[in-house]
Amino acid sequence: MSKIIGIDLGTTNSCVAVLEGGEPKVIPNPEGNRTTPSVVAFKNGERLVGEVAKRQAITNPNTIISIKR
Repeated sequence: MSKIIGIDLGTTNSCVAVLEGGEPKVIPNPEGNRTTPSVVAFKNGERLVGEVAKRQAITNPNTIISIKR
């Protein structure tokens, strides 16, 4: 059977899951959480994503947060 991955790109949070044995299994992020803040930032030539980007959003004007198309 082909591998299936589901990605929920939400305005506030995002989540990724795979199908294992016919059941969805959420893949935790590096911090161990089942959801990741939908935030991206750029600082000193580096790209920050998720919780790390969210924590510095107030002090970094190069942060993208809560975007809708």
